[in-house]
Amino acid sequence: MTDTDVTTTPQAATRLRELAFSAMSAAAVRAALRLGLPDALGEAPATVDELARAVSAHPGALHRLLRALACQGIFAEEPDGRYTHTEASRLLRVDAPRSMRDVALWTTEPWTWEVWPRLDEAVRTGRSVFPTLHGKQFFDYLHEDAPESAAALDRAMTQSSRQSAQDVTAVLDLTDIDSVADIGGGQGLVLATLLERNPTLRGTLLDLPGVVAAADPRLRDGGELAARAALVGGDCRVDIPVRADLYIVKNILEWDDDSTLRTLRNIVATAAPGARVVIIENLVDETASMRFTAAMDLLLLLNVGGRKHTTDSLLTLIEQAGLRGRDVRAVNPSLHMFECVVPA
Repeated sequence: MTDTDVTTTPQAATRLRELAFSAMSAAAVRAALRLGLPDALGEAPATVDELARAVSAHPGALHRLLRALACQGIFAEEPDGRYTHTEASRLLRVDAPRSMRDVALWTTEPWTWEVWPRLDEAVRTGRSVFPTLHGKQFFDYLHEDAPESAAALDRAMTQSSRQSAQDVTAVLDLTDIDSVADIGGGQGLVLATLLERNPTLRGTLLDLPGVVAAADPRLRDGGELAARAALVGGDCRVDIPVRADLYIVKNILEWDDDSTLRTLRNIVATAAPGARVVIIENLVDETASMRFTAAMDLLLLLNVGGRKHTTDSLLTLIEQAGLRGRDVRAVNPSLHMFECVVPA
């Protein structure tokens, strides 16, 4: 055995042990959230006994949980044994400006612990394991059998969209743009943010009827942006009956390639020549958040049979749909923006 083997093998083994036990880390984060630990711990350090009383937990068991979390940089133990917040644990608080609380709860919902052990099956077949596991498609299961998990998804998507809306609108160039259409835009947080920042801009939100019915209150009748906003119920994979100077397609091209192509071709069929199309996605290359995006890519395979794109795979679909790509740039560490135009 060489000197290199002696020094690196223990490190590799340690890393593999940590990976093999990584489900513990996710479970510990979920336990902390369900106990209310991040919100119970204030600005001043607190003892384990104080925190145990605050969250109605067994002191000894809570200490073990805190120790496991502190090993991951979530909370920190002071020399006197008291615990304090770290930057990561603050992000789990309800009142954190860019809180990750709902996202962390959603990605550790009960169904996730059922699908991850079947990843090998999904890799062998290239298909979702959800229909076999639950006898129905993922979203049907959530809404019919797991309403609490469906609500967790809604909160997580709202939380994530609210944060990314600020980042997207900060970098989006609206020169010579009078109207914008948010395609598959959910509650319309990106659209509402754009309208707030640009008082002369008009916008349309297109999503499934049940989704737009619950759109951001600012966009609905009586809302402060309603006069400049239109809500259209429909399926972008079937038809996009919306004319705009700029089309935004954010985080919805994660289905199969056929559905992605139908969506983009529907924009080409409707839009005027020269209209801009901005596609915003998480990528599994050219990203500063590769571990997160790669994990989400596998979760999409497991639950709906979808996938995250590489730069090249998305550019290929953009070209096949009849759009002309012009520029790709980062929006934030986990999102990239593809600038496209409808050719003449």
